Amino acid sequence: MNWLQVVSWISIVLSIVQAIVITVDIIRRPQKMMPIMNLVWPLVGLFFPIVGIWAYYGLGRASRHATTTSNHAHGDKPFWQSVFVSTTHCSSGCSLGDMVGAPLVFSTGLLIAGSALFTDYVVEFVLAYIFGIAFQYYGMGLKKHDHPGQALKDAIKADTLSLISFEVGMFGWMALVSLVFFASAPEPVSPVFWFMMQIAMMLGFLTSYPANWVLVRTGVKHAM
Repeated sequence: MNWLQVVSWISIVLSIVQAIVITVDIIRRPQKMMPIMNLVWPLVGLFFPIVGIWAYYGLGRASRHATTTSNHAHGDKPFWQSVFVSTTHCSSGCSLGDMVGAPLVFSTGLLIAGSALFTDYVVEFVLAYIFGIAFQYYGMGLKKHDHPGQALKDAIKADTLSLISFEVGMFGWMALVSLVFFASAPEPVSPVFWFMMQIAMMLGFLTSYPANWVLVRTGVKHAM
């Protein structure tokens, strides 16, 4: 086992442990105001070592006495923190799509235009977009049962730019991993692959943060 495999295992195990810790705490203190965050925060824990658990306990944890109209004093956060939480919301949906898409492509042997990397891009983007919009749809607090069509349009409007921005960072790193850093790209059965995916998701978070800043600042997306 080389140093990269050791680092990969450490990062993966740490992330799984913190995702479990977050999940257990959420069971005790569920996010009642925005239930989709009960799924978002464990996913953030999976792809964002250390920062994920800090963000949950520092920015996202529900108050012990939270009601259906009040969680963790979201309105009292500085603007950059509200944007940070909004970015976790977008990034978790994208990451879920990427986590599903990569093994799917590998296990099926699917190829588009004869390129494994291009196939990963297409499948992961489609799934990331579906999950990302779904997360936004269920997190907007709209009367979706009364106006589902309008709610879906608003979700697409609110999250499309941030989703694309996320994938720019993620796909850029994937290209470096596949074409520059490794003679043969790691496969989903390897811990190195998932460590590279974690880095890609963290970079996606960073590239989508400015987009979320603009969307929240202009009122297209609500602060969290």
